[in-house]
Amino acid sequence: MKTIYIKAIIFLAVIALSSCATIITRSSYPINISSTPSNARVTITDNRGVTVFAGNTPALVNLSASAGFFQRAEYQIRFSNPGYDDRIISIRATVDGWYFANILFGGLIGMLIVDPATGAMWRINTTFIHETLNRSAMSFSQELRIVDIAEIPESWKEHLVEIK
Repeated sequence: MKTIYIKAIIFLAVIALSSCATIITRSSYPINISSTPSNARVTITDNRGVTVFAGNTPALVNLSASAGFFQRAEYQIRFSNPGYDDRIISIRATVDGWYFANILFGGLIGMLIVDPATGAMWRINTTFIHETLNRSAMSFSQELRIVDIAEIPESWKEHLVEIK
């Protein structure tokens, strides 16, 4: 009879000291990053301006969903390549739905301590990023050429201006 009480106390302690989001989800998420053209330089900085990744596309990067106790992570991802305009995109963690299951399973300890401390209360929903870089205006040749009207694409013809 005494062992049943000990098992019940251990079971209740495990339930009371656990937290739902920490058990069900994770605090770090893999993000696949690619670009057109490939082999573009990628730099990822966090909300404090600290570089957390620097490399080339394609890349697989694990990003933490938490920036500290009760703080969601935010990242700036910069794509750069010579002859192309830089692209900057942002991603931001959101509250994980499992965090609210603490009301039923994890209690206040899970909701106010464990999940915020482990970062499991946040989730990064982005799993794949693909950016197409545009050619820089400065990369085009600065030469003057005379061409026959038959040599230019039809889409250019509507922008022609007659010189008198």
